[in-house]
Amino acid sequence: MSTNSEPLKDPSAVQQRRQANMLLIRMQWVVILLLIAALLWLYISQQRFQNSVNERLQSNEQVVSRLNDMDDRLFAMSQQTLPEPRTAASSQAQNQLDLLRIQIQAADRLLVDNNDSAAIDLLRGLHWQLSQSSNEIAPALTVVIKQSLLKDIERLQAQSSQPSPWQIQNLAIQNIQQFLHSHETAGRIDSSASNSNANKGTISMQNGTQKNSTIKNEVALTRRQLVVHEVIMTLNLASQASNMREHDQLIRYLRQARKQLATLQPTSAVSKTQQPSAATKTNSDSRSVNSKQNDLAKNLETMKAPSDIPEVIDWLDQLIANAPKPTPLLTTQILDKPQR
Repeated sequence: MSTNSEPLKDPSAVQQRRQANMLLIRMQWVVILLLIAALLWLYISQQRFQNSVNERLQSNEQVVSRLNDMDDRLFAMSQQTLPEPRTAASSQAQNQLDLLRIQIQAADRLLVDNNDSAAIDLLRGLHWQLSQSSNEIAPALTVVIKQSLLKDIERLQAQSSQPSPWQIQNLAIQNIQQFLHSHETAGRIDSSASNSNANKGTISMQNGTQKNSTIKNEVALTRRQLVVHEVIMTLNLASQASNMREHDQLIRYLRQARKQLATLQPTSAVSKTQQPSAATKTNSDSRSVNSKQNDLAKNLETMKAPSDIPEVIDWLDQLIANAPKPTPLLTTQILDKPQR
């Protein structure tokens, strides 16, 4: 019994070994399958991650393209709103024009004050200022203003080398005043001499009649002296108006002085003095204003001092007919014109 049971045990061991080998082989295949599944899962997850990254990159590119489009639109809108800097530039040019007008007014004031050299220097400075790169005034207007400034400078330089008509007026008024002063003093001497002669004549004549005549002569001479004194004071006012270059006031005071002197002459003498003035008026109508001023300067320089009241009235007629007018600068006329 014992000998038969031992060999029967051998096949079962072989079967067990075979079963164990089969189990191991199956386990190996399972492990291999699991590794293959893991690799497949890793590959699929990597592909998904890569796809998600690509989608995000594409979305980012779309966002960037949209931002670029928005930037382009904003830039286009900013280009459309460029007229605002142009208006700022035009306002700067307007400010410079306003400043230029104020400076030209200062030059006119210097001319009124007979300071021609300072006015010339100011105009030269304005010409230099317009030549700078900071000038925002329109180029065409700048060229016109610079040309007018050069013409004004040339005219003022020519005037500074010659006596002005206002100075000639003052000289003529001073000559008339000197004659009237001498005329007044001569009248006083004549009145004192006539009074002394009248007092001597009272010894051989009746006292009552001589006293009445001397009193009448004194009254007449006193009235004449008062009129001459008033004319001298009126001519002082005319001289002040000439210094201030006030054309209307100068003519008004000269006419007033002429009326006062006309009361010292009889009617026939007044008509004689008015005739040459009317003739000179008709002749002067055919002349220009510049020729009138030149003739006035020549006449007053060559004319002798007046010797009587009719000559003084003739002088006053010439001064009234040829009273100078202040000529504004050409640049002032250009700047005063309305700009389109």
